Amino acid sequence: MAQHTSPRTPQGPTRTSTSAPVRAAWGVLGAFLLVWSVFEAVKHGGWVIPLAVLGLIAPDLTFFIAKSEWTQPGRLPKRAVPAYNLMHRPITPVVWMVLSTVVTGGKPEANAAPFTLGLMWLTHIALDRAMGYGLRSREGWQRTAA
Repeated sequence: MAQHTSPRTPQGPTRTSTSAPVRAAWGVLGAFLLVWSVFEAVKHGGWVIPLAVLGLIAPDLTFFIAKSEWTQPGRLPKRAVPAYNLMHRPITPVVWMVLSTVVTGGKPEANAAPFTLGLMWLTHIALDRAMGYGLRSREGWQRTAA
């Protein structure tokens, strides 16, 4: 299998060095979460659908922070790294889903939209990890381990 990391250069790595089995596990989790999220969106309809789409794209909206400061391909501006890493940690959407369930009292009709947003957010993270993308270093480069 081809290596999915770039050589170490002053620019830093562009992909994670996570092993193929770990990436495959992330892929299986991502596929499961995607099916579950789509099922929930179709089942509940209404606001659940646009919030599911938002959950899928929201983590990457952090790329627009300090957009004018992009200087090197593949390197996120330092100012955007904390928000990017927060939005790409699996615990963040899990906390979102738990809090949304608590706040809505666990009522499915009230909790469906925020919970599905969290599911799609977690799906995004799992699929990113399956493709070799992980958290960023302080300098804005992909970290070498997820």
